[in-house]
Amino acid sequence: MTTFTELLSYEDALASFDPVMGLEVHVELGTRTKMFCGCSTELGAEPNSQTCPTCLGLPGSLPVVNAIGVESAIKIGLALNCEIAEWCRFARKNYFYPDMPKNFQTSQYDEPIAFNGYLDVQLEDGEIFRVEIERAHMEEDTGKSLHVGGATGRIHGASHSLLDYNRAGIPLIEIVTKPIEGAGERAPEVAKAYVAELREVIKALGVSEARMDKGQMRCDVNLSLRPTPESEFGTRSETKNVNSLRSVERAARFEIQRHAAVLSSGGSIVQETRHFHEEDGSTTAGRIKDNAEDYRYFPEPDLVPVAPAREWVEELRGGLPEMPRVRRNRLREEWGVSEHDMQSILNAGAVDSIVATIEEGADSAAARKWWMGELARNANEQGVVVDELPITPAQVARVAALVAAGDLNDKLARQVIEGVLAGEGTPDEVVEKRGLKVVSDEGALGAAVDEAIAGNAAIADKIRGGKIAAVGALVGAVMKTTRGQADAARVKELILERLGVSEG
Repeated sequence: MTTFTELLSYEDALASFDPVMGLEVHVELGTRTKMFCGCSTELGAEPNSQTCPTCLGLPGSLPVVNAIGVESAIKIGLALNCEIAEWCRFARKNYFYPDMPKNFQTSQYDEPIAFNGYLDVQLEDGEIFRVEIERAHMEEDTGKSLHVGGATGRIHGASHSLLDYNRAGIPLIEIVTKPIEGAGERAPEVAKAYVAELREVIKALGVSEARMDKGQMRCDVNLSLRPTPESEFGTRSETKNVNSLRSVERAARFEIQRHAAVLSSGGSIVQETRHFHEEDGSTTAGRIKDNAEDYRYFPEPDLVPVAPAREWVEELRGGLPEMPRVRRNRLREEWGVSEHDMQSILNAGAVDSIVATIEEGADSAAARKWWMGELARNANEQGVVVDELPITPAQVARVAALVAAGDLNDKLARQVIEGVLAGEGTPDEVVEKRGLKVVSDEGALGAAVDEAIAGNAAIADKIRGGKIAAVGALVGAVMKTTRGQADAARVKELILERLGVSEG
């Protein structure tokens, strides 16, 4: 097998091949206990302290299905326009891996609880693309391996591995798309938009926080290329556990270029899992995955089938919250923003943060200004979405209130936000520690204005002569003297008063 290190340009790849994707998203449910036992799911506990005979698979232990887990699965299925099974059951997926204590995963095989759905997603230019859903099924998570002694944190090169089974048994919903065809050059964008919209749906349902940075939502990106849209599907690769929206897009793009380079050079794609590398957006080979991989599925003998009553399903359907796209359209009208601006807010992941900031007392214009300005810039620099920044909507609302009250100007407010993000405390604490309040004392401002006029006599004469625009230079001089802490509008008024000039 030849290894290709060079990529074909994206444009050349799309000129020669048609991409087909499949996305598998695992969502960790926010239940208090695990899927089949009563162990806590709380994060941060000592390793192996949240385990029991059932989630460790010890002989004689018997699982019991988490009712909230089933309810959450039905809600997700309904929100994704799926059919809900009248009868389904769990199965054992048999394979060995050190962090899976039972040597099988309790999952669902040919009888998922939800199937045959779709999710419409909006791309950056407003186009709606429908992603069809094959299935959404219930299963449990595995434990966690920590590889020690290597440079990369992976098993290769490590001196030993440690196993933490606290996560083993945590409820998961796996949502699997049908092959995504017809996206063409926009395939990476479609992948990102789908995962972003799915994340918003999951959060709206309240079944998970869906924090990708905490592993609560992970995406496997399956990709293949074919010569034309009419050709048979090509051999696929599966990039595992991609954990950010940006990385989903980058992984799909990289694999399109890699596949195209291999195929254009006369090589063959190996069906395998691959690891994604955040630092450069590349992928590397994991393990070979044959089509004939045999997990020896068979019905789980220790669990009864799940048969949701139709009345219950309809009750859950009637209790679904407003779906994200409908909500965004409503908010767009309430805020009076354009489709383009609303799409920018969505792309930044700022919708919920803005809503929460308004609920904390800020007006919508101020909330949008700070989340889509200073905070979006910070998030972009860090490669995260804005709601992952270490600042709360209440704190942003407080910054907006300080600006509205005249205690801060925009320049000082940006410094306050910088301090909050740096962990220096609340907005008021940052203002106090850094001494950032606007200088509003008329005596202090008047003295600074007199100093600026005396030091810039020529400019003062121009203003007296009718060149009002020149006042900006004197305002700048005062702002420099006061370290940017003066109220610029009031400074301008005082300068014109001192010079006996009317702006009108």
